[in-house]
Amino acid sequence: MALTGNKKVLSFVEESAELAQPDKIIWIDGSKAQIDALKEQAVKSGELIKLNEKLLPDCYLHRTKVNDVARVEDRTFICTKKREDAGPINYWMDPKQAYELTREIARGSMKGKTMYVIPYSMGVVGSDFAKIGIEVTDSIYVVLNMNIMTRMGKKCLDALGKDGDFIKGFHASCDIDPEKRYIMHFPEDNTIISVNSAYGGNVLLGKKCFALRIASWLGKTEGWMAEHMLILGVTFPDGQKKYVAAAFPSACGKTNLAMLIPPKHYLKKGYNVECVGDDIAWIRVGEDGRLWAVNPENGFFGVAPGTNAHSNFNALESTKKGTIFTNVALNTDDMTVWWEGLTKELPEHAIDWTGKPWDRTKFDKKDKSTCSAHPNSRFTAPAENCPCISPEFNSLKGVPLSAIIFGGRRASTTPLVYQSRDWNHGVFVGSAMSSETTAAAAGATGVLRHDPMAMKPFIGYHVGDYLGHWIEMGKKIKNPPKIFNVNWFRQDEDGNFMWPGFGDNMRVLEWILKRCDGTVGAEETAIGFVPRAEDIDLSELDYEIADGRPFTRDDLKTILTVDKEKWAKEAEELEGYYKGTIKDRIPKELWACLEKLKANCNK
Repeated sequence: MALTGNKKVLSFVEESAELAQPDKIIWIDGSKAQIDALKEQAVKSGELIKLNEKLLPDCYLHRTKVNDVARVEDRTFICTKKREDAGPINYWMDPKQAYELTREIARGSMKGKTMYVIPYSMGVVGSDFAKIGIEVTDSIYVVLNMNIMTRMGKKCLDALGKDGDFIKGFHASCDIDPEKRYIMHFPEDNTIISVNSAYGGNVLLGKKCFALRIASWLGKTEGWMAEHMLILGVTFPDGQKKYVAAAFPSACGKTNLAMLIPPKHYLKKGYNVECVGDDIAWIRVGEDGRLWAVNPENGFFGVAPGTNAHSNFNALESTKKGTIFTNVALNTDDMTVWWEGLTKELPEHAIDWTGKPWDRTKFDKKDKSTCSAHPNSRFTAPAENCPCISPEFNSLKGVPLSAIIFGGRRASTTPLVYQSRDWNHGVFVGSAMSSETTAAAAGATGVLRHDPMAMKPFIGYHVGDYLGHWIEMGKKIKNPPKIFNVNWFRQDEDGNFMWPGFGDNMRVLEWILKRCDGTVGAEETAIGFVPRAEDIDLSELDYEIADGRPFTRDDLKTILTVDKEKWAKEAEELEGYYKGTIKDRIPKELWACLEKLKANCNK
């Protein structure tokens, strides 16, 4: 029975059912009774494995097919009428062709199955930020994950009303055929279609598909921003609280920063860090002329391997109840889960992520094929579980941003932290974001992967227009946040990391927020403002760069150094990226920043 009288919603559901031909349609109302019944059904069918109720209450394990374990960027398309509107870093398909292709694949695909209708909200229902979506799917796994990751149920339909608009999402598992797997985005139609996948990143359509690709287009047209950013709050000893949004490419410490635990002496002083979000930020200009941000999600979709009590205590604690684990190992001794890096001890009796017995004696950490958990195995955990979740997590108005931070993984060149000169220069810094994919042994700088604002896979339109939107937003903000760049990954000549990272990043965060207040100085360099080494708190820092070689103030000076010769090469490389990839849609303000960088490096 339909839960709404909204004719647009009813029409979408009817059209989807007519195409996929399910035996039954179930509307998801979000009630505990309904969700519990679906969990029970999924356990009976083998889609989920119930874990130890005492040790991991209300937690489950799910396994995908071995050909369906990650986002597939080469199967992810932006479907705009004009090819140039999708831009040079997206895969494009003509909307008419994309609709015809996916409809042919999905036709009759739900025969013998149930189609679930999921009304959900990205953002707190009732907030000015919130956007409603309707996803139809044939997967209980999708329903249960969307229940964790979004605000879901009848309340979303009530908020939509009789004639409200929404984002359409159609998902059909089909045959999980990788050759017929497509994730299509139609930003001009507010529509997403996903076929032949059951992996979360491809089928939880509220996440990257809606909250970034479609939302970035909406942000451009409506005057706000959808960004691949964490949001955290820092409380100072005097009770003052400041918020930061930060963007990092994968493998650059994003989740660790979002859930940072400060060093003990900071905690003793009264500092505290809260997590508002770990992955996505929707940002608007407030009435006070500042940028305000919300996390549109309701949970964490985190990578499991490497997560442990030391690397990210808060993330691990978040998984202790109400969590769905995907493609991790099952410890059959106590019906709990395990993955590489969780503990030093390997489980004696375990089933690997493919469902086969795992032989720990053959494990070689250098050989991924011997791992018990897939390298991209995941946990879907309720954000409310996180010990450091912010009291503002469910705020209707969001939090005001004092700073925006960009960061990448660079072995050399980029200092530990620097501040942009102004908003436009900050946009330039974000546009230049890159990480090294490999680092050669004989002094090579590594292979750079450009990732503007850490949004390369998620911009729903032309990257040049996206950068232009950042420039235009800057004209609307009377009190803009300061923009910074960080690099936790500087290495010495022997390849040792020179900065401890993790909780000690609080030392850099403190300097950043003091700069926002104007209570600490900086040195102006060719690339922007860099801290004086004495202004970074190194109290009680216990870190050895290598065996018997402790971190010193001189090491800090080294990783704060700006080498003009290296930056001249950096400017040359970036110019090649601008001209070769983004081309004629680069905003003139960014060209001016590049010319200034080149001139500064030649002084």
